[in-house]
Amino acid sequence: MTQDNHRTRMTRQNSFCDLGRAVLETEASAIRQLIPRLGDSFADACALILECQGRVVVTGMGKSGHVAGKLAATFASTGTPAFFVHPGEASHGDLGMIIPGDVVVALSNSGETQEINQLLPLIKRRGIGLIAITGNANSTLAAAASVHLDVGVEKEACPLGLAPTASTTASLAMGDALAIALLEARGFTAEDFALSHPGGRLGRRLLLRVADLMHTGSAVPRVNLRTPLADALLEITRKGLGMTAVTNATGQVEGIFTDGDLRRALDTAMDLHTATVEKVMTPAPRLISEVQLAVEAAALMDKHRINALLVTDAEGGLTGALNMHDLLRAGVL
Repeated sequence: MTQDNHRTRMTRQNSFCDLGRAVLETEASAIRQLIPRLGDSFADACALILECQGRVVVTGMGKSGHVAGKLAATFASTGTPAFFVHPGEASHGDLGMIIPGDVVVALSNSGETQEINQLLPLIKRRGIGLIAITGNANSTLAAAASVHLDVGVEKEACPLGLAPTASTTASLAMGDALAIALLEARGFTAEDFALSHPGGRLGRRLLLRVADLMHTGSAVPRVNLRTPLADALLEITRKGLGMTAVTNATGQVEGIFTDGDLRRALDTAMDLHTATVEKVMTPAPRLISEVQLAVEAAALMDKHRINALLVTDAEGGLTGALNMHDLLRAGVL
């Protein structure tokens, strides 16, 4: 690359970065300007949704429609039942999805979106609460709403002032503020969130219990206290968990025997051909209850630098075994 080409490339990169920073600053400014506007109207909007006996129906056209779809998903995943309705489809049958007891949240920067305003008489006739999120407090939509939230921006980030950018960011931020305020008001917990996201990593961490992952029945390696060391090694090999439980006559766990215990035994003068597993096991091993969360098992393994745990029931009887690979396969780690 010649020096001139390099200089041209650097100039172009700097120009891209300058333009990107200008966009981010414009959009950040749009959000900052919303903060002092949050007052009685915002509180009224929260109360209207909180008292809603039905669902929150979020609607919007074009870019506002994309934002509305995201907000519906955010409401639904944070404890507020919600779904998106396309305003163009609503007037052709989908309006039947909106019933008395629902609350409609309508997004339109201008407040004059034809497809939304056509629905206003029907929404009013059915006595449905309407929250308008617009950039125009004097618009038709704002005037018809039970509550209006002003998300007007000084300018779009688009240098032409045409592409919805800062305005959609402001609408999105206002909707998120509503959703999270409602989350707090409902006492929505991390476990509630996990129940809505069972396929996600958080869901797995907060919902999966040791009983869901542990090896059970004949898959659990176990020997008794008087088992010869050679037989204990065969049990470890057969079950493939890198250890075996050592139990007494009543099935209570007395110890655990791992490959680490074997290595330590090799350093002694013990006759390994005649030794029983009781002589080389680790007594009083770390145990976990089958009802505890899998993430607790992971924390216990990490804290004590071990790769496997024996699982017991409420009476202390051996019911299963779990190792680090089980947690990795389940996505807990």
